[in-house]
Amino acid sequence: MRILLAGATGAIGRPLTRALARDGHEVLALARSEGSAQTVRALGGTPVHADALDREGLLRALDGLSADAVVHQLTALSSPKLRLTADDPSNVLRERGTAHLLEAAGVLGAGRFVTQSLVLGYGYRDHGTRPVTEEDPFGVRNGTVADHVITGLVEAEGRLFAADHVAGTALRYGVFYGPGTWFDPTPGSRPFPVPAGGGGTMSWIHVEDAAEATVAALERGRAGEAYNIVDDRPSTWGELAAARGSRLRIPGPLLRLAVPYLGSLMLDTRLRVSHAKATRELGWTPRYADHREGMRAGRAAA
Repeated sequence: MRILLAGATGAIGRPLTRALARDGHEVLALARSEGSAQTVRALGGTPVHADALDREGLLRALDGLSADAVVHQLTALSSPKLRLTADDPSNVLRERGTAHLLEAAGVLGAGRFVTQSLVLGYGYRDHGTRPVTEEDPFGVRNGTVADHVITGLVEAEGRLFAADHVAGTALRYGVFYGPGTWFDPTPGSRPFPVPAGGGGTMSWIHVEDAAEATVAALERGRAGEAYNIVDDRPSTWGELAAARGSRLRIPGPLLRLAVPYLGSLMLDTRLRVSHAKATRELGWTPRYADHREGMRAGRAAA
């Protein structure tokens, strides 16, 4: 397939571009700068100089091109703001960016569209010990600042599933770890704060496993369906940080006061998610069963 990829130079975009090229797919990757274009070429893709948020410029850059599918992996998670608002950069990319890329799919004649979503759309709360599946309610808000994230996720999925010119699939990833993420095992990476007591339980996914799941979704994902993409064993934020070797731990009340969004995420949320549907329908299973295996592999590679 020929695929237009938005977000090729991000944490998941890099291994995804490599995986697509490895499997014989042709990747046209959006690049906003010459530096990004050089990175795209090094990864095995062909840069298209355009910004997904610039509708006219994007459509102009795609004029005369064709593709079989569009993949939306744009976020601004690498530099989160201390205060989360409705106009958060990631939400803008999920809402306006999705609208522009859906229009781009029509220009390209692309029949498939895969978008990034997150398991956090199930809600920032204690979900108990039962694994959450795609049958559970998605988009449940609880009146906290984290509702802005949920609104963006619901908007992105809603726009995709309402589009009648593409077969749309949403991938609800767990929290990313691995190279280029908050939890990068590479020696010398910037530490990320976690609650001193370990915090709540979360479902994770290594970016390389997330990339492989995305390839599987492009090839076998069903239209109008969402898939949970997580590893086998949820764990606390503190456990992941310990496996990474991070020592930046902050008392829970201070974390909640300083960054309310992270307080809601790391202290209030307990979320164990099942990937059974993705395994059954996409033929995908995570290479790394949990963060311990993924972190060990990352350090060995580094």
